[in-house]
Amino acid sequence: MKIKAKRLVSIGLILSMLTACGVSKVAEKKEEEKTQEEPITLDWYINYSWFVTGWGDNLVSKTITEKTGVTLNFVTPMGNESNKLDTLIDSDSLPDIVTLGWWEPQLQEMINGDMVYPLNELADKYDPLFYEVTDETIRNWYTLSDGNIYGYPNSALTPRDLLEHDNIPSNQTFLVRKDIYEAIGSPDMTTPEGFYKAVVDATEMFPEVDGNPLIPIGAHEFNEEGNTSFDQYLQNFLAVPYEENGSRIDRNVDPEYLRWLKTFRKLTSEGYIVDDVFVDQRTQTSEKISQGRYFCMLYQRTDMADQEKILFEKDPDKIYIAVDGPKNSKGDDPVLSVNGISGWTLTLVSKNCKNPEKAIQFIDFLMSEEGQKLTYLGVEGQTYDMVDGQPVLKEEVAEVLNRDRKEYNKLYAADDSYWMLQNLAMQANWKIPPQEPLKQMEEWTYPYVHYTGQYDVNVSEDTKVGKIYADSRELWGDTIPQLLLAESDQEFDEIVADYIEQRDALGWDILIAEENRQMKENKKILGIGRD
Repeated sequence: MKIKAKRLVSIGLILSMLTACGVSKVAEKKEEEKTQEEPITLDWYINYSWFVTGWGDNLVSKTITEKTGVTLNFVTPMGNESNKLDTLIDSDSLPDIVTLGWWEPQLQEMINGDMVYPLNELADKYDPLFYEVTDETIRNWYTLSDGNIYGYPNSALTPRDLLEHDNIPSNQTFLVRKDIYEAIGSPDMTTPEGFYKAVVDATEMFPEVDGNPLIPIGAHEFNEEGNTSFDQYLQNFLAVPYEENGSRIDRNVDPEYLRWLKTFRKLTSEGYIVDDVFVDQRTQTSEKISQGRYFCMLYQRTDMADQEKILFEKDPDKIYIAVDGPKNSKGDDPVLSVNGISGWTLTLVSKNCKNPEKAIQFIDFLMSEEGQKLTYLGVEGQTYDMVDGQPVLKEEVAEVLNRDRKEYNKLYAADDSYWMLQNLAMQANWKIPPQEPLKQMEEWTYPYVHYTGQYDVNVSEDTKVGKIYADSRELWGDTIPQLLLAESDQEFDEIVADYIEQRDALGWDILIAEENRQMKENKKILGIGRD
């Protein structure tokens, strides 16, 4: 699959009479008529159990409902996301709107099963301003062979966006607890030797924090496809290439990467990567972050933002800060990725939708400049003021945002609390400078941001290459904990050799050929490599 956002307002029946030159005037007229439209409640399924922001009580949702007549009823899974979504699909009971990761296998199932509308058809019939509030390059990316666009992404970025904005950060950071790091002399942790010594020194000097054992190294959770901290993030910090001589490679067997994994293996064997790291889910990890129990982490900074604020409130010296982490033997800077053109999630309109006209108009409103300002900044005069052409958060609003996100969402719910159609590039035009304690972590990433969207792979699991892709990822998911838990470097090397043998037996050459084909096509769409 291949689908961006700019500005909008709702449109009624007269859209069928529009000409290109008349769109703006009609849009202004219909904007005034919104509050007179019949109210409607749309059910919106969000395929993330952790999404708990409600609708109707906070300032942003109230304002959007006033402007559009739309009230939202969010539906989220109570437990396993895949099980819930599979049940909705199998029972043909998809809600009006659906948001899920662009890589999820259920996406193709919904499209092939004729369960979702082509957005372009809804736009042509009800709201052609869809084409104004979306990006042509992204639409082309998400256009299928049948000529239709079934879902539009949030947080999608093109190479052009990174050229035009120097304030788009990466989420990938190497974090240390500030007070402990400084107490051991703010050591250089860019080499395996320096990293190892820093971890040992920190553990010896601070065996406990606030009565709990220190956890020397933290990480994202392990899942069936690996561990983001110990594979993707570590590889990016080491500037491991995605391709060599125009061909995709397996980053998992890069020599620099394996050299560092052996360092982590040694740390595991000596008890510095504790058992909790291998079994904790996000909830447990978040709790331990809020207690400041980790010394260092390769971690997504936005995933621990709320916990960072808790630590900052208790003691500003006991927060996490971003510092230079693992580097390759040449000392190259990290190559930290941002969202590519695929974005993060896709939003679709179900054919069960009680009012597809209202749904596409509402989606377009959220993607418009007005909608983006509402979801990012809130309501002018109430959450922010314009000063010299730039938005400035009101002091009392900023105080709550920086102190208590749950309370902030209850009162205001801006700052992309409703992230489902977030446009990072547009919002960069009004970006409010980050505040501590999150400022340092975000700004640290700016110099190292690189575009890697050309390497996104999209294959259907019900194809031969799709099965190879899925099986290869599961093989790696089985392999990486074995590598970290290996009792010796010799055993480590044997596990790597076995991984390569199994990978090749699965049909790795077929997968690489398909990845090369997609990479070339992606570069063409994105304009990468052209003179």
